[in-house]
Amino acid sequence: MADRIESVDVIVASPGQNYVTVRITTADGVVGLGDATVNGRELAVASCLRDHIAPTLIGRDPGAIEDTWQYLYRGAYWRRGPLTMAAIGGVDTALWDILGRRTGQPVHQLLGGRVREHLTAYRHAFGWDLPSLLGQVDRRLAEGCTHVRVQSGVPGLDTVYGVSRETVYEPAGRAARPVEERWDAERYIATVPGVLGAVREHVGDGIGLLHDAHHRLTPNQAARLARAVEPVGLYWLEDVTPAEDQEALALVRSHTTTPLAIGEVFNTVWDCQRIIEERLTDYIRCAVVHAGGISHARKIFALAEIHGVGAAPHGPSDISPIGLAASIHLGMATHNAAIQEYMGHPEPAHEAFPHAWTFSDGHLDPGDAPGLGVELDEKVLLAHPYDAAHLPVARALDGTLTDW
Repeated sequence: MADRIESVDVIVASPGQNYVTVRITTADGVVGLGDATVNGRELAVASCLRDHIAPTLIGRDPGAIEDTWQYLYRGAYWRRGPLTMAAIGGVDTALWDILGRRTGQPVHQLLGGRVREHLTAYRHAFGWDLPSLLGQVDRRLAEGCTHVRVQSGVPGLDTVYGVSRETVYEPAGRAARPVEERWDAERYIATVPGVLGAVREHVGDGIGLLHDAHHRLTPNQAARLARAVEPVGLYWLEDVTPAEDQEALALVRSHTTTPLAIGEVFNTVWDCQRIIEERLTDYIRCAVVHAGGISHARKIFALAEIHGVGAAPHGPSDISPIGLAASIHLGMATHNAAIQEYMGHPEPAHEAFPHAWTFSDGHLDPGDAPGLGVELDEKVLLAHPYDAAHLPVARALDGTLTDW
């Protein structure tokens, strides 16, 4: 008789960042780990897992990974959405981890093996003014990075999403309610081309520069910005318009040759099907954690491959080292994987989740440990209890809510 799932544990803790960890244990004692974190909605995902999903998994075959995915997705009338898909993703990733541990193979080998020697990563550089931004860019180059995302302050605005006056940035604030920030798209558009041009002049032509607009522009504003930064030669311009308004990208696309990236807020292949099939983006950004795990993310990336779209998964600090491991393993075995975001993790997270994956010389490597290659130090993890945090809310200067 095939082995069965004996227990499903859901652990919410905050080793420098709030994470939702799924631990699945089989009857013969094999343990698999998954990440199900949704920044600012951790307790909602944990409840979905504990109260609705976990009880249905007891007694199931842990090796039936695809059937379990279909069971969790199609077996519920209310489908999709970040909370449900992250919950499914946490389970799916843990099951792949179990399969790898049981067979003694790293997950990327189970997915078909390496198609590249290493996975190119990009890191973040930000600065409220140009000198501080260039200083951070230089630090990233000193790490061996060949690709850097650059964000800057905007004159006349007190806050800008993705930028801090400090040397460390985390968008979610520890407070009972979200911080409300003021935003002015026109000031932003007037500032960014000059900043990016100065960074390009500083680093030369051999470095890939990326920039994120965080969904805050109208189609016309996005087209103007994309045209204005064409001389910079960006690797990509990300999230120029609200992602759900897919028609907007067609307008932007028709006015610029600047490469576009979008999709970190998408959760299923159906969310991004039109954008991929109509080639409205150059890179699709779905996070493996939030897109239903390895089983579903690989289908999104396969659709992207046949349409000439690169896979470039979201990789912020609020995706735990387990979730990043899943993304690295999938990227290592995915032909059209273009680049992996690596924002980094707070040191307590590395201690709570010791991992085989490594970052060096601008590259990520999954290692060859069985499964995902991530362990759980529960004592360290539980020493950092959950601490509520919220992403900020953006309002225009007149007080109207805008997309964040």
